[in-house]
Amino acid sequence: MKRFITVIAVLLELESYGQTLYDAQLDLLYKNTVPQIKAKELHNWQKQNKKVYLLDTRTDAEYQVSHLAGAHFVNYDLFKPNDVESIPRQAMVVVYCAVGVRSEHVGEQLLKAGYKNVFNLYGGIFAWKNAGYTVYNNQKHSTDSVHTYNRLWSVWLRNGIKVFE
Repeated sequence: MKRFITVIAVLLELESYGQTLYDAQLDLLYKNTVPQIKAKELHNWQKQNKKVYLLDTRTDAEYQVSHLAGAHFVNYDLFKPNDVESIPRQAMVVVYCAVGVRSEHVGEQLLKAGYKNVFNLYGGIFAWKNAGYTVYNNQKHSTDSVHTYNRLWSVWLRNGIKVFE
């Protein structure tokens, strides 16, 4: 385990050729079945007051530590499109998780259910927080803490307090 973390840390220091190691990892993980939105673009939508439904697809423990403002918790393991039937099929919907893998699966389900404007937050809450944007805890207070799913994934969070069980 220590060797793995050391190797990752060294590789992170070597990022200087355009695509980051994080991007390369995401390229391996994503199936690209759901259109992606970058943190900066979503942040701009929010500043423009665009109506966007945010769905946090992580576990309840992850959501309680921090989430994006206005995000609705939908448990990845239990998610069914009927859970969000109050969201209009034409609405802008952004799904996210820690890095975007679980949310991509939820996005696929939404697209199959007839939702037309579904986006997966590229890099998930890690990319959001790494970009310097605010997250909120379950008391609706801004926080620097982000649940990183586990110790191994925590290397990808660079801007925040890493929380894992």
